[in-house]
Amino acid sequence: MEYSAWMPDEDAQTAVIVPARNAAATLAKTLTALSDQDFSEPFEVVVVDDGSDDATATIARDHGARVVATKGSGPAEARNAGVSDTEAAVLAFTDADCLPRASWLRVGVEALRGGADLARGPILPARPPGGFDKTIHVAEPSPLFESANLFVRREIFEGAGGFERPDFVPDSVPHFGEDVLFGWRVVRNGATVAFAEEAVVLHEVFNRGSRGYVTERLRLRLFPPLVKEAGELRETMPLGLFLSPGTARFDLAVAGILAAARLRSPLPLLAALPYARRDLAMPPPWKLGLAGYNAARVAADLTGLVALVWGSIRHRSPVL
Repeated sequence: MEYSAWMPDEDAQTAVIVPARNAAATLAKTLTALSDQDFSEPFEVVVVDDGSDDATATIARDHGARVVATKGSGPAEARNAGVSDTEAAVLAFTDADCLPRASWLRVGVEALRGGADLARGPILPARPPGGFDKTIHVAEPSPLFESANLFVRREIFEGAGGFERPDFVPDSVPHFGEDVLFGWRVVRNGATVAFAEEAVVLHEVFNRGSRGYVTERLRLRLFPPLVKEAGELRETMPLGLFLSPGTARFDLAVAGILAAARLRSPLPLLAALPYARRDLAMPPPWKLGLAGYNAARVAADLTGLVALVWGSIRHRSPVL
């Protein structure tokens, strides 16, 4: 199917918005996947080149997409610019490192036409990731409203004010939380939210070493202020305090180790068993590869705990 950017704008009631910054390595595959959609109606593809210094814009034009330029202010502004460049009533969002399956657009639009104001779908790794690789895996409805797979009616989008970069995100962080806050503004406005299980997007898997895996956890310092602004997130958190079941298991393990040292008794170490069994690679534990993997996992979880505590204190919003 050809992109509807080659068709009259008034014929396209659906637009796919793709923010992209230095995405030359992956964008062609994303646009090819969009060209293979089994959606029978005209639709626009708008690629927002957010200050790239590679061939992102050229690749987008070569694949028939319309290109909008922004100044590198991040995906929140880029998505808003893409929406402003189209008059489509239905807005679909994905990212330049994603591969929507052929039924993605059709199923997502059907979810809106079936009564939803906003719809999400699964985001699955494009290939099995290695232990430290970076990707996104969202198989069930998520309270984070990941914009790599998001559909929304235009009037709902405009009523929520579009995407906004949170004030608490430092300039050194390219983006964080804008889709979460957008999604909860939509919910607060009384919109109907659906999860379209068959609207699947595959996310690229990027190779990453143990150092990058550990340092990535520093971003967790931003979750306490995010939870402060989107208080509804607490209702989805274990005991309204822990960021995830994984952080709860690690915190319990740390508490057990500290208690064992304080009491000079091995009994509190039993508190570390849930973390050891669920989060570490145990059999056979004597292998050097697994030992290194486990060391990186513990280092990453410890870094995450420190980041969460720091963020919790700074923003007066406890998240562990």
